[in-house]
Amino acid sequence: MTSLALTGGQVLLPDATVTRTDVLVDTDAGVIRELGDDLAADADETLDASESLVTPGFVNGHCHVAMTLLRGYADDKPLDAWLREDIWPVEAELTADSVRAGTELGVLEMIRSGTTAFADMYFFVPTIADVVDKAGLRARLGHGVISVAKDDEAAREDAREGLAVAEEVDGMADGRISSAFMPHSLTTVDGQYLEEFVPQARELGVPVHYHANETTDEVTPIVENHGMRPLAYAAEKGMLEPEDFLAHGVHLDESEIGLLAEAGTSVIHCPASNMKLASGMAPVDRMLDAGVTVGLGTDGAASNNDLSMLDEARDAAMLGKLAAEDASAVPAETVVDMLTSATADAIGFETGRLAEGAPADLAVIDLEQPHLTPAHDLVSHLTYAATAADVRHTVCDGQVLMRDREVLTLDEAAVRDRASEEAGALVDRAES
Repeated sequence: MTSLALTGGQVLLPDATVTRTDVLVDTDAGVIRELGDDLAADADETLDASESLVTPGFVNGHCHVAMTLLRGYADDKPLDAWLREDIWPVEAELTADSVRAGTELGVLEMIRSGTTAFADMYFFVPTIADVVDKAGLRARLGHGVISVAKDDEAAREDAREGLAVAEEVDGMADGRISSAFMPHSLTTVDGQYLEEFVPQARELGVPVHYHANETTDEVTPIVENHGMRPLAYAAEKGMLEPEDFLAHGVHLDESEIGLLAEAGTSVIHCPASNMKLASGMAPVDRMLDAGVTVGLGTDGAASNNDLSMLDEARDAAMLGKLAAEDASAVPAETVVDMLTSATADAIGFETGRLAEGAPADLAVIDLEQPHLTPAHDLVSHLTYAATAADVRHTVCDGQVLMRDREVLTLDEAAVRDRASEEAGALVDRAES
């Protein structure tokens, strides 16, 4: 066994308590082997965690990673106009090279902010998978299937690509990459294609992930055209299974929350994107009370505008209280769970817990910061005060991806240069 010891730090345990202990990692198996005192002598390599908090790596349950190229490109517009007038025309000009550059930039940002696993819906997915493999992260990937504005054959071909990609990338990167069938939303994919292709995804054994109830514009057409709420419609199409997860869930009524709880389908809450696009406030407190698994996601950097899960945690806590009109709603301990294990559960990963035998996906937070002093409650600090810049080390699958703020698996300067070049070329193509 080749081993790594994280030494001298305080460790966040699954019960939300914090204890001072070392963490011994089996780097060959990619798992946590032991928690205990003075483990450096048993390790082949050490990682200094003194004056730091060792946490599970953060899990981003919903994003469009290559949209980093569109960060700041189109702001301050409602979702439907933003998509149709700005984002979709630019995305029509995407190439594999532009998606590679945007993905490299996105995973670099995630590593630097302590994220070790994410779920992503986008295009040129094999290219994304290749970047994820080389960067060392864990991901669930899928091709975003859209039928709107396409003829029947083009719509079917897009759905077939979604299935083919799910089959192709599942299990890549020595098992760090999983897949899903990802119809974009209940309003951008016609029901006939859902009826035809969702059962085929079940045959492949992959989950289904989609946007739902993000805005009232995603609710009203389904109610008017089908006489039922969107998640009742989703259930009719076979899209509410325990392994499935949907993004946003902003405009859910009590019947839909009940459907989610009964089915065991999870929701990925994206508070920053929902606020920026004025989509609304998701009923997170009510979902949690009903027993729905609620995870966290950043959405794309074009609507956030960053991929920091620590920023998302603070937003989730604040917006959850505002939505419930209750300062005790969505408390810090719940948000930290959403930041780690709940999102891992939602997207079907075993990570998100710092315990013996668990995957060795870890983030180390530097506590020697003015905004993290005094240390009355480190769980509170993780939710309300810590920032991406406080992440000192990042470990995924037992491998050190960032040591003392230096990313080891990517050339940061080269990534930034390529992303800037590709972003400029992409916008030029779209606007010419």
